[in-house]
Amino acid sequence: MDPHRSSISYHSRQSSYKRERDDNGRNPRENKHFRTNTQHQYRSESALGQNPLSCRTLSTRRELYERDFPVYKQPVEVGCFSLDSERRFFNDSRQMRYYVEPDRNPNFNLRDGYRDRFIKRDDSVKERLDHILRWIVANKSKINPTVAAASPRALDVDFVTWRGHLTKLLTTPYETREGWLLAVTRFRGTLYISEVETEAARRERENRTERHEEMMYWGYKFEQYTCADNTHSLPDPGGVVNTNEAFCTVVQTRLADHRLLFSGEVDCRDKDPKAPAAPACYVELKTSAEICTPKQRSNFHRFKLLKWWAQSFLPGVPRVVAGFRDQEGVVVSVETFHISKISHLIKNEYNCWKPTVCMNFCCDFLSFVKRVVTEDSHRVVYLFSWDPYKDVTYSAHRDSQYCFLPHWYVEEMTRSEDSQYEPKA
Repeated sequence: MDPHRSSISYHSRQSSYKRERDDNGRNPRENKHFRTNTQHQYRSESALGQNPLSCRTLSTRRELYERDFPVYKQPVEVGCFSLDSERRFFNDSRQMRYYVEPDRNPNFNLRDGYRDRFIKRDDSVKERLDHILRWIVANKSKINPTVAAASPRALDVDFVTWRGHLTKLLTTPYETREGWLLAVTRFRGTLYISEVETEAARRERENRTERHEEMMYWGYKFEQYTCADNTHSLPDPGGVVNTNEAFCTVVQTRLADHRLLFSGEVDCRDKDPKAPAAPACYVELKTSAEICTPKQRSNFHRFKLLKWWAQSFLPGVPRVVAGFRDQEGVVVSVETFHISKISHLIKNEYNCWKPTVCMNFCCDFLSFVKRVVTEDSHRVVYLFSWDPYKDVTYSAHRDSQYCFLPHWYVEEMTRSEDSQYEPKA
């Protein structure tokens, strides 16, 4: 079966994808709460009595997004890339690792190696979209336009971004602590979304406690206990943990009428040679505090599972393997969560998060971006800003510190596009 055509019912078959309802993928319901009219206003169809808002804002109120689940095409992996121990890009899968299932009560010591076998990536260095853009340059033939040769669009997608940025959008209606800044540039007809670190995030990063730094290491150490370098080897927990290294999938999909190309880091894949093709063979690895009380279980469902679901649902990763650890960093149990079943786990939680709200907000935000970001220039950045309990707002900037498309990418894409129109001798 052509994976581009496969589309499964999200609700009736307890899977991750909504059956397509018409040929062009549009949701038959009109998204009215940011509809622009001649007065540049929009009004919510759900919030009775709400004053009209300027089209410069987008509401994040949950009730506005309780509509039918939007069409989401089954994600298709179109490529991958690797980043080595020095963060160098390679257009291959050399950093792929293979999942080795641990015992249910493994007693992994996640603190081991933190002092003497840990190389930490410098997270003050902002890579923006550079690695994805390198993949695009190396793989243009895989995403060339299928439209007429005279099209101004350089890529046959509407949006290029990181999976993590989309994850933040999905969780926004339920986020109460951390805001975000997303920079958007329209270049050759495609919208590029890159995150900008907020002042609050910068302060948090620069003032992390030693305990916080070590607990961040624990997640990587759990990966070392459960991942092998090839299908015939075993994990080596005595090695060095180097967080510069990464394997990333690149997937294409469509959310309603938004064609997406995004990349995200993948922890490992199923080592069974009969495992399904990527991304369905991938496994996400997580750690979390052990759950000892009903209140802790409820909080786990309401907060942690939301982010785990959003992160894995987007690229079509079917399962999360979680190591539950005690306060000393020892994994005392391991549990597998199937993404398609998480919505059933949370259904009895009072006022809990809803997948349909997450996806509809993301979809409407992308529509909002399409309406706002009109000037096609790598020198122009539209900065979208959001803080908890506020609306999404934006501002436009030309030749500013927010510009993020590198010169080498602009030149390469412009040159390759221009060459299509050069007369042949």
